[in-house]
Amino acid sequence: MIVLIWWRLQPTRLVVILWEIIIKYNTMSERLEDFSLSKTMLNKGALQKVGIIGCGSMGQEIAKNIGQHGFDVVFVDVDEQHVAEGNAGIVQLLDNEIKRWGMTQGEKRLILSRIKGSIDYQELADCDIVLETINSKKPGTSLELRKEIFRKIEKVVRRDTVIASNTAVLMISDLASGLEYPDRAVGLHFLSPADRVKILEVVRSSKTSDEAYDLVCKFVTMLEKKVVKLIESPGNISTRMIVVEINQACEILMEGIASVEDIDETMKESLGHQYGPFELADRVGLDKVMKWMDGLYNEFGGSIYKTSPVIKRLVRTNYLGKASGVGFYKYDANGKITGHTITCPEIKL
Repeated sequence: MIVLIWWRLQPTRLVVILWEIIIKYNTMSERLEDFSLSKTMLNKGALQKVGIIGCGSMGQEIAKNIGQHGFDVVFVDVDEQHVAEGNAGIVQLLDNEIKRWGMTQGEKRLILSRIKGSIDYQELADCDIVLETINSKKPGTSLELRKEIFRKIEKVVRRDTVIASNTAVLMISDLASGLEYPDRAVGLHFLSPADRVKILEVVRSSKTSDEAYDLVCKFVTMLEKKVVKLIESPGNISTRMIVVEINQACEILMEGIASVEDIDETMKESLGHQYGPFELADRVGLDKVMKWMDGLYNEFGGSIYKTSPVIKRLVRTNYLGKASGVGFYKYDANGKITGHTITCPEIKL
């Protein structure tokens, strides 16, 4: 009799259990939704939109990284072809992450929906921060070009918009000298690869306001990176150290002490570097590395910053690194290393 009553009550009990499961599922879904990419910006205060000037290889990494953290991004480039190349590069970066199981197709679509390319500076009007990331191929310093970009940005943005530069060598105070409000200028130096390096060099000049500096530091924190606070100096920390390491690696190579591969392997294994000096130089671009070295040598005069003859020779032959398919290393169509280009004579003992 008791068993019969229990069985008769089961449908009601089953409905109750199912209803509890539905309630718990909905609650769990709401909680999970709080962590989804689409909800990232809900509690982030006033910072909503970031502008980028120049979307070359570094600009693409930065745009992807910022878009992944829930910000709207608009990048401005010189013409429609460069805009198309910028978009294609960002798509490729996202596809590479999908291949590593670091992202889903849905997340890719969501990130791309936040990123827009344009040739019109007016698109920057409602940005909270605008970051200049150009990579000029012209010889010599890009100071005047960057100053002109700063002035163009200031004409279209709000008074409280921060204008930043990703420059590694130039002084922020020099870049801001043509602005009506130089207190809004800050250095914001991303290190490549932008999504993996968990620090960001934030540089203030003597005229940078506390408000602008604090806003940028808040932004860096939202990108889940550690703020490295710097007083302006050419090369900051990272570039001055990287340049010396690459130059010294070239000296070791020219002396015939070890091969390109062995020097890189030693630096990676002994110091825990993600890339050896030659692979890093190829990733940055040897023409860009040479500009860094020339700028630091002109500023400080130390021989440790003087461009190695090896790098000069490679640049002259248009062996510019990974982007050109050949530098210190040779690369296939997928960017995979297939060999090296320089062999120095070794001393036979």
